[in-house]
Amino acid sequence: MSDPTYTPPKIWSFDAANGGKFANINRPTAGARFEKTLPRGEHALQLHSMATPNGVKVTVMLEELLEAGYSGAQYDAYPINIGDGDQFGSGFVDINPNSKIPALIDTSNSPETRIFESGSILLYLAEKFEAFIPKDLAGRTECMNWLFWQMGSAPFLGGGFGHFYAYAPEKYQYPIDRYAMEVKRQLDVLDKQLAKNKFIAGDQYTIADMAIWPWYGSLVRNVVYEAAEFLQTHEYTHLVRWANDIAQRPAVKRGVKVNRTWGEPEDQVPERHSAADFAGKV
Repeated sequence: MSDPTYTPPKIWSFDAANGGKFANINRPTAGARFEKTLPRGEHALQLHSMATPNGVKVTVMLEELLEAGYSGAQYDAYPINIGDGDQFGSGFVDINPNSKIPALIDTSNSPETRIFESGSILLYLAEKFEAFIPKDLAGRTECMNWLFWQMGSAPFLGGGFGHFYAYAPEKYQYPIDRYAMEVKRQLDVLDKQLAKNKFIAGDQYTIADMAIWPWYGSLVRNVVYEAAEFLQTHEYTHLVRWANDIAQRPAVKRGVKVNRTWGEPEDQVPERHSAADFAGKV
């Protein structure tokens, strides 16, 4: 139980009963906890992930590549249930020693290439297929600016606001107010940028949009945390316009369903191996 008069001890020690939604899997140590070989499909790209915002970034990117005609982007996607601790299996840890989704293997290279961290995967795929990233230096730099903005900003939204507002075992005003203020500042940053641009980095749809939309687009559309009213996200009209526009893209409609194992059956494609897996679900 949290104590408002709590004074940190001289030396911190781990308490397994620290509460919160993910208390059963949180540990202060890294590495595999059990042996488990990951499945393999027939395609060169093997994705192991979950349809959380970080996972959706990559499935949207892969579906956008396929929508644009890049047949080499065919992929096999297998679910990693982070609530059950699948990310601590030995096969997954071999791909990502940080035990976080998503993780990708490109078997077309020799030796195979492992790619972890969602931003790294987006950049890898953009460079591999020369798509969804500007070719000119100025445009590429602006795209990178916003890609890295997302990497630095989203932890304040997810691990900060999302945790204390939606997942913490007790609600305390200070952390919620602190992170709500920061998230609203971030929403204002995006809204001002989108007041001048169709997409995040300009007139071109890029991996910057694919990185930012699963987090901030989901927030303003009330898909994550059910906090749209609390944060008054309707005030950010340019951001809402962009979020709704991207949600209507055919590849995005498919991408959000991949590795999803909750919600309505028509919204779930736990494994993805071909376009046939979306039959009756798009």
